[in-house]
Amino acid sequence: MRPMGVGPPGPQPAPSPAFDVSRQRPDQGVWRGPGGPPSCRRQSGFTLLEVLVATAIMGIAIAGVMSGLAQSSRNTARLMQYDRATLLAQQKMNELLVDETLSRKVPFEGIFPPAQTGGIPAGWRARVAPFETVAGQMSPGAWVVDRIELEIWWMDGPARRTFSVDGYRRSLLRAEDL
Repeated sequence: MRPMGVGPPGPQPAPSPAFDVSRQRPDQGVWRGPGGPPSCRRQSGFTLLEVLVATAIMGIAIAGVMSGLAQSSRNTARLMQYDRATLLAQQKMNELLVDETLSRKVPFEGIFPPAQTGGIPAGWRARVAPFETVAGQMSPGAWVVDRIELEIWWMDGPARRTFSVDGYRRSLLRAEDL
């Protein structure tokens, strides 16, 4: 009978260098984990190519989002300008509708104060003209429907933008209107 732990008689195969304890340096331990030695295991993580592709995709996505935000900002500014123009037009039209001293068929204009326009150069131009009269009664003191044509303008950078509105009022003809 053979003692325990002794292999079969005959030549023994040489131990594998990766597992040969006698060939390892004293500062290295013996690897005993599953799947082979550390140099043979698959490394987890991302490759450089995968990181570059992901970065490029994110860059394209962010550029698209930023472009959309810039366009949205320009649209918001444009709409705010038109809102301001309509409020200025309403205010000026109300003033013109109640002013009975305005000359007919003569254009007149003015500039809005910067406090009303948010610092943007803006102004107006208006014209009052008889729109409808009673047939055969074109004399002083006759009733007439006046048409007030109002144009609001403002500067948007180097471009001049305009907004037009018409209003109507009933008034009496004067001698200087004929």
